[in-house]
Amino acid sequence: MSRTVYFMCILILLCALPGAALAQEIIDPAEAVSDPDFAVQGEYLGNGVLPDGGKGPIGAQVIALGDAQFDVVLYKGGLPGDGWQRGDERFFLKGKREDKIARLTGENLSGEIADGKMTLTVVDAKEKVQLKRTERKSPTLGAKPPQGALVLFDGSHVDHFPGATMTDTKTLQAGTSSKSSYKMASLHLEFRLSYKPTARGQGRSNSGVYLGGCPEIQVLDSFGLEGKNNECGALYGRKEPDVNMCLPPLLWQTYDVEFTPAKYDGQTMIAKPQMTVRHNGVVIHREYEVSQRSAEGRNIHLQSHGNRVQYGNIWLVEQK
Repeated sequence: MSRTVYFMCILILLCALPGAALAQEIIDPAEAVSDPDFAVQGEYLGNGVLPDGGKGPIGAQVIALGDAQFDVVLYKGGLPGDGWQRGDERFFLKGKREDKIARLTGENLSGEIADGKMTLTVVDAKEKVQLKRTERKSPTLGAKPPQGALVLFDGSHVDHFPGATMTDTKTLQAGTSSKSSYKMASLHLEFRLSYKPTARGQGRSNSGVYLGGCPEIQVLDSFGLEGKNNECGALYGRKEPDVNMCLPPLLWQTYDVEFTPAKYDGQTMIAKPQMTVRHNGVVIHREYEVSQRSAEGRNIHLQSHGNRVQYGNIWLVEQK
């Protein structure tokens, strides 16, 4: 058997395995609703008593893993960036959907999700805890460019990204670079993660924003994860985000980047250039020192990494 025929046979076998069809990547929310797990995943908010006895706001993130399986993270104080901060207490559950109800189990906790509501029973607690599904939006989502800004992509053309792919829904698909470099004072862009519930780690809606002379700002479906230095919002491999602000896949999210130029005393540099990054309106990197390559300007590269992450509403303000 030739090597080509051998690998074709392996590919056919893999495609025939149970669950192989679920590994597809969905970029359209209208298509994702056909998956009942999609209606369960997301964020939930409520009040009540947690296993540690504390009472107050509770946030929850439900992560779809495919095949009716879920991971659930409970946050004492509220959702990440909105009441809960890195280092605050978390609790973990596992979920399995049975028809329209997802059953939850965890240490000193049990519960279910049905009809957009999460009901939790805590051991020794007198009352059950109920959380309702919520959908957060970045306060800068849809932000209009200020006067004098340079609009790079608004869904009308890809002139600033030669050879780029614009989808039928007027979004810019990952895997493109700007034709020019810019002396940026600030940059605004929006992105939407694809829905890949059976994927894991770096294979789960991976992209990245490269700005010349700066570390990659990672784009990844890290919803509900710890927020490591290779996950969404990280300066890849260098610094983890101050808080993991990643929203569920197929919701639009924002990065807002501000640049401070180097400072000089005569010919001597006394402060390197810096960047501050906001993810969905929350500062995740404050005044991080970057390369001096801004003298010639920075180009923009939106990494593909084999995933179909979508971008939109990209504009910048140049330094004066």
